[in-house]
This record gives sequence, structure tokens and C-alpha cells, in this order.
Amino acid sequence: MIKILVRGDDFDAGAEITNLSALGGGAVASFIGQVRGDGELEALELEHYPAMTEKALRKIAEKADEQWALHGVTIIHRIGRLKVGEQIVLACTCSDHRQAAIESCSFIMDQLKTVAPFWKKEIKKDGSESWVEERQSDIDAAKSWND
Repeated sequence: MIKILVRGDDFDAGAEITNLSALGGGAVASFIGQVRGDGELEALELEHYPAMTEKALRKIAEKADEQWALHGVTIIHRIGRLKVGEQIVLACTCSDHRQAAIESCSFIMDQLKTVAPFWKKEIKKDGSESWVEERQSDIDAAKSWND
């Protein structure tokens, strides 16, 4: 089972984890990403191209499922204007074993940071705005799964 959602409204991580737990695996791993405040950040604005984004997320989930034989994958990514502390992304995986669940969840997040077509703009408290550039550490983490 693969569940992919891209939406503006918030999600209930507990309910999503419960849904994956019901699939009968022995392990569920999850990651919740939030808007990180640096003191000057007021909000993060996320944009995307719907057809391309959902296809990319599904491909990431399918690759994780193939590599780790998962019972289920859930990826929820929010778009729009999000304030500091709000949830941005949820990645959950369910498998028979802890290592597969944790590794697959980490793989999904590393791929999301570099492969998924989202554009992020930081909005500062002083009213200035800037697009977030891809970080070399994210690129390196995504590439490490190919080794």
C-alpha cells in the first residue's frame, strides 16, 4: 500500500502511523518535518507542480518498497504558506523488521530533499523573501543510497 498526498491542510501523524501499523508489519518508522525557525524566519512558502510532484513522490515510495519489501508507505507533503513550527512533511514506512523500516524512511526523506519538485521561499520577519537553495549535504545524502 502506497499513500501519497500533497495538500495545504495539516495532517494527523498519529492516525497515519496507526493506519500503517494495521498492515501487520513488525515495525513502523516515521519522520515529521517542521518549519525550522532561525529567529528571523516568519514562514516558509512551498510551491509545486501537481502532476510532476505526485509522480515523483510515488516513484520514491515505489523504489523504497522494492528495496526493502515494505507493507506500506505514506508520504504527505504540505504546500502553501507554513509558519514556524508547523508540520511540512510526513514519511512513514511499515515492514517486518526495524532496520528496513528505519532505512526506508531515511531513504525517502533523503530523496524528497533533492528529487521531489518543491520550491521553497523563506519569508523573514522584516518582510524580505528568498528562495531556498539546494544544500550540498542534501545532495550527498541522496547520492549515498546509490553506493
